[in-house]
Amino acid sequence: MEKAKVYFTKKITPENVVTMFEVLKKELPGKVAVKVHSGELGNQNYLRPEFMKKIITHVNGTIVECNTAYEGARNESEKHKELLKNHGWSEIFPVDLLDEEGPDKLLPVENGYILKENYVGKNIENYDSMLVLSHFKGHPMGGFGGALKQLSIGVASSAGKSWIHTAGVEKNQYKLWDHLPEQDKFLEAMADAASSVVNYFNGQMAFINVMCNLSVDCDCCAKAEDPCMQDIGILSSTDPVALDQACVDLIYNSTDKGRDHLVERIERQNGIHTIEAASKLGFGSREYELIEMD
Repeated sequence: MEKAKVYFTKKITPENVVTMFEVLKKELPGKVAVKVHSGELGNQNYLRPEFMKKIITHVNGTIVECNTAYEGARNESEKHKELLKNHGWSEIFPVDLLDEEGPDKLLPVENGYILKENYVGKNIENYDSMLVLSHFKGHPMGGFGGALKQLSIGVASSAGKSWIHTAGVEKNQYKLWDHLPEQDKFLEAMADAASSVVNYFNGQMAFINVMCNLSVDCDCCAKAEDPCMQDIGILSSTDPVALDQACVDLIYNSTDKGRDHLVERIERQNGIHTIEAASKLGFGSREYELIEMD
């Protein structure tokens, strides 16, 4: 079997994000959804809309986001729309809050570990293809956040986020913390949810991970730790599993003095299990060829 191709450049610029998309030679048809992380109020590490402008313009995309399932500035539509405006997203781009209004769209999960269905914002029906732009970094619950997290928790509606976090027990965001499962079940539920989104778009997807501002915390944290490692680069692929695996490998192989802190976070949460589970579900491969660009 041919290995997945993952492209890599050390030069982190808006222009190189476009280059890393173009090298995939992947046409995104029709109306293009661009999944980003809007950044929690107070977070200092999220990727700014100005950095994303060239690539979003290049694909003529619409920014898509979903409400969260925890207290903060993004758990209700009106608050989230205000944050999207204040952070500059809706000032520059068309923005679609996929679950602004219900009912959620139910996506079937084929042969899932934990979930039989995934809940996403109904506005996903408006799009023919998706570009997933991820800020790769650590994560308090998942160990790390990259393409697979964006596909799962990122695309899920508020109820869907609670559904994933509780491994298919609870859709009420205000009861989420009462039903947290054992860690591996949560990670497997993330892989399940990610598979349903990949299947929904039926190959009309591309993935870019930007490895900068490498904190152990996610952009969903209002008070995230400052980055602990130097920036690594930009990676792209049409395979989200290979892409996240390549990013994890670059961290593990790094000689940066902050590497151990980030590895500890990944291992504390058994983060690699999301990649393992996703690979076994068959929508991507852990085997890849890393192709370094100038």
